[in-house]
Amino acid sequence: MQPRGAAWLLAALAACGLAGCDSLSRRSGDRPETAHEFPRPDRPVAPIISTRWSTEEARDRVNEAAEIMDKAGIAPGMTVADIGAGEGYYTVRLARRVGPEGRVLGQDIIAEVIDALGRRVTRENWENVSVKLGTPDDPKLPDASFDRVMMVHMYHEITEPYAFLWRLYPALKRQGQVIVVDIDRATDQHGTPPALLRCEFEAVGFRLVSMDRRTAAGGYLARFAQGDHRVEPGDIRPCRAPARAEG
Repeated sequence: MQPRGAAWLLAALAACGLAGCDSLSRRSGDRPETAHEFPRPDRPVAPIISTRWSTEEARDRVNEAAEIMDKAGIAPGMTVADIGAGEGYYTVRLARRVGPEGRVLGQDIIAEVIDALGRRVTRENWENVSVKLGTPDDPKLPDASFDRVMMVHMYHEITEPYAFLWRLYPALKRQGQVIVVDIDRATDQHGTPPALLRCEFEAVGFRLVSMDRRTAAGGYLARFAQGDHRVEPGDIRPCRAPARAEG
């Protein structure tokens, strides 16, 4: 991700530290109490270092948002959550795509980021957009509310993936899907190997719908839907990250 300057970097790293993002110092006391019944991820977690993947102009030049929304099946009238919304690149473009009959919820775990996104929504008069502050182990989404939940270049930053996904599961409508865009590389290098992503989702009870290996956003796009049932927290088995090749 592209840094926005030293001041922002220090603030973001500080926020990340409070959220327990540093995988090298994850003691039991670093975890929220609400995550204790879920297993820890058996792999590193990438620190949050910026609210943007690239500039909006650069992303639009390669038609990123339009392609990702097409692949995700975003259509007018849908209700969509943009998780890890940051500065709102996808939030506002999703709002334009779903139109006045649809709704978009922009969510992030950093209060300052949500405040800034709220100001953008007001300034640009996006009447079909609302914003919400989540937590590292809970997206805070209402049940049975979303046709699509978007997670673009941020999954590797979730410090409590099993608790987070477990609480995300009931937010989908009957035919709803979670859309994950990420890069096939180690989680501490700001990516997620596709096999690991699939394993973590399936450990909670989701099922893989499809995997597109190449996108204009860089990396792959995976689509998940609810499986037969949501796995009980005590029955979730953590997935192991693939071993790195030597040399």
